[in-house]
Amino acid sequence: MANVTVVGAQWGDEGKGKLVDWLSARADVVVRFQGGHNAGHTLVVGNQVYKLSLLPSGVVQGKLSVIGNGVVVDPWALLAEIERVRGQGIVITPDVLVVADNAALILPLHGELDIAREAEAVNKIGTTGRGIGPAYEDKVGRRAIRVADLGDRDAMEAKIDRLLAHHGPLRRGLGLPEAKPEQILASLEAIAPQILPFAKPAWRLLNDAVKGGSRVLFEGAQGALLDVDHGTYPYVTSSNTVAGQAAAGSGLGPKGPGYVLGILKAYTTRVGEGPFPTELNDEVGKRLREVGQEMGVVTGRPRRCGWFDAVLARQSVAINGIDGIALTKLDVLDGFETLKICVGYRSGEATLDHLPSGLKAQSGLTPIYEEIEGWPGSTRGARSFRDLPAEAVKYVRRIEELIGAPVALLGTSPERDDMIVMRDPFQD
Repeated sequence: MANVTVVGAQWGDEGKGKLVDWLSARADVVVRFQGGHNAGHTLVVGNQVYKLSLLPSGVVQGKLSVIGNGVVVDPWALLAEIERVRGQGIVITPDVLVVADNAALILPLHGELDIAREAEAVNKIGTTGRGIGPAYEDKVGRRAIRVADLGDRDAMEAKIDRLLAHHGPLRRGLGLPEAKPEQILASLEAIAPQILPFAKPAWRLLNDAVKGGSRVLFEGAQGALLDVDHGTYPYVTSSNTVAGQAAAGSGLGPKGPGYVLGILKAYTTRVGEGPFPTELNDEVGKRLREVGQEMGVVTGRPRRCGWFDAVLARQSVAINGIDGIALTKLDVLDGFETLKICVGYRSGEATLDHLPSGLKAQSGLTPIYEEIEGWPGSTRGARSFRDLPAEAVKYVRRIEELIGAPVALLGTSPERDDMIVMRDPFQD
């Protein structure tokens, strides 16, 4: 049986949580491989709603769950999340959760720097202010404190000195108070006994699991259009969000990701700043936001909404190596007389079939729309293609044609089991 990698194929918030929860019932191990607690997944299981940020969705199923080395980990946020789900009846132990011992840590000073920079910026990126970007900067700059360092006081002291040699001038320039090394060391030593029991060489555990026949589900955060290389730079996150990162961010190797399942909404949304060619600042956009309940899981910010962008989706299929699509929230489009799909862009006199890399070029795009008939009936809760209005089937088939990938799963409500299954990714 193949492993499966789930990635957002738009700007995130595509409903990955529901799909990962559904797939985790078929997996033995679930892995987070990038990002931090700036991303969130909502899982609806029966009458319970779980909002997860760092914890892999497999914890709800009691599956072995791994936070890989590609994730930046805020240890205080992690413990708070563990305590929160404990209040919902989910007990997290080292038998259920593993944190890669070579994962980099997010410290309070990272969040402080993140917030101060965003406040000073003329062209704001729209970060969550949780320190993810600064933590990745320190990781790449080889001054990060990692999970394994929590058990080594001498290593922490030396790394804190190196860290503050970089952060001191930044903090002074932004009017932040001096960070005190003894306070940072004391706070890390205090939390170490609670984090270290979860710390293991995740790469070895995962390789052993695969050799033993276990099926691994890789759970991406955010979306491909927020990838630091392939997204709408600089309005992106600070990590690689594409499927290829599943290998590097877990230590399992390039054959590990297996079947790549891309998640797309039946329309398009975005949180934060940056280009959005099909954005609708009108009653249609408002209707999509209200019916789709488009509010950020982590930030609570309202999402920007627009028509389905097949150009961006086709590009995501290519850069992720997507084998099949999970199309979510089809029911949000119920009742529209006419729907629109973006099939290309105009940029001055030119017609484009892809998203250009330049920010100015991205910001100046005008979508070229194809109109398609809507449907008067309801798709909500449908679990078979036979239950869908004919016009809804045509809409789905047209999306497949335009993006060059088949729809494997079709979501028709937030409920976990309201899904039309054309292909089970674990069986491909």
